[in-house]
Amino acid sequence: MRIALIAPPWTPVPPTRYGGIELVVDMLATGFQQAGHEVMLYTTGDSTCPVPKGWVMPSAPAQIGSAVAELRHVMNAYEAVRDYDIVHDHTVMGPAYSEHFDGMKVVTTAHGPFVEDLADIYRRVAPTVPLIAISNAQRRPVPDIPIVRVIHHGVKANSFPFGHGKGGYCLFLGRMSPDKGAHRATEAAFKANVPLILAAKMREQAEIEYFEANVKPYLNEDIRYVGEVSLDEKLELLANARCLLFPIRWNEPFGMVMLEAMACGTPVIAFPEGAAPEVVDEGRTGFLCDNIDDMAATISRLDSIDRAACRAAAEGYFSSERMVAEHLELFEQIIAS
Repeated sequence: MRIALIAPPWTPVPPTRYGGIELVVDMLATGFQQAGHEVMLYTTGDSTCPVPKGWVMPSAPAQIGSAVAELRHVMNAYEAVRDYDIVHDHTVMGPAYSEHFDGMKVVTTAHGPFVEDLADIYRRVAPTVPLIAISNAQRRPVPDIPIVRVIHHGVKANSFPFGHGKGGYCLFLGRMSPDKGAHRATEAAFKANVPLILAAKMREQAEIEYFEANVKPYLNEDIRYVGEVSLDEKLELLANARCLLFPIRWNEPFGMVMLEAMACGTPVIAFPEGAAPEVVDEGRTGFLCDNIDDMAATISRLDSIDRAACRAAAEGYFSSERMVAEHLELFEQIIAS
């Protein structure tokens, strides 16, 4: 197959720091190519994914979410990929714009939650552009939107170091925002009397304001914020952590950081929200907790987790190979239809 992927324009592929969608796009592009298919990735010019690439923007725009920037990116992308057998679009605007190209086979992955605005968009797009969901939790609130397939994310486990948690700390890794719940992680660690490292993206004004009001006042020698970390720093933090705290309290569509932790042998302690119950194997790769007090108490049970079992989950069902294979199977079905 000749497969084109269109990435969002906000971060290079793969990302140099934070960027879950871009990590997935990188694994898919390289996986498709390794499987013997002809691949082209439409992204930004500073992307280093080792496949043929196209772009109109030399680097990501300064303003994330700009409608003008995304439309420019999408319009140029569709001109560049119009002759491919199938187009896998990861943008929000692209699937709607694809209607201008008769006969083009386009499939899209919804990476965000089906909140009101996005639900309205995908409800209109899905009848003509097959829609992939990334978890059953993501699709559950909108049973009326047709989903062609649920494909869970995966990781390349062999690119992650296996660790033994020798750092002795719990880890929070993500964005500095209320929905990611850094403040809940600090409270759980404080109640459990264990060290906590918070490594989080904090660039936007809302993220800074949340940090100043809800996290910074509780930092001390044992609860530390180390900023947004590089890939190498992230891997070291994950491998040396006793556990990853994933304290979301909303219907998050997935949560790649859970797989990254497991690939390092690090168990996950989460609330049973979003896709966490689809990722965390209770008692084997981590624990699901009812509340912050339960999360704090559960930290003392980490010795019952075999870190090799966490790694095995990332090498097994949650491997990038399985994710790539499921996409290729779907693409063949769409082209045949």
